Amino acid sequence: MTVHGMQHEASVDIAATPDAVYALVSDVPRMGEWSPENAGADWTSDTPGAEGSTFEGHNRIGDRTWSVPCTVTVAQPSECFEWVTRPQDPEGPYVRWTYRMAPNGTGGTSLTEIWDVLSLPPTLQPLSAEQLAARADIVRAGMAATLAAIKATAES
Repeated sequence: MTVHGMQHEASVDIAATPDAVYALVSDVPRMGEWSPENAGADWTSDTPGAEGSTFEGHNRIGDRTWSVPCTVTVAQPSECFEWVTRPQDPEGPYVRWTYRMAPNGTGGTSLTEIWDVLSLPPTLQPLSAEQLAARADIVRAGMAATLAAIKATAES
């Protein structure tokens, strides 16, 4: 179940194959190169990028930094790469991040990023509705920047 107002989807067309785009989005340690909030990640178990593998995602906003344990839930090369945050917490997982790739009909790829808050993480629970809406706006802007940066890398 999605938390009201805490879900967003954004897409971009990329002049690269779904295989090439998948290779980028499934390389979570590189995500910090593209995202204004994510600072990269470290694989912590299993085969990096495989379904069920885990990583610690590192984030920053201004001077605030934090890390979050994540588990890959979907790893379908050239089609979909997805993970959830804090899957072992009693009330988790909290957030699902999905990257879907599809041929766009021009030899490239349509990449869709989906942010879906399944349950409010403890750090967001005390926020007012206005503060949550502001947080969602920050994430939406970050998604647009991330997709533009992934596109630039894939097309270079």
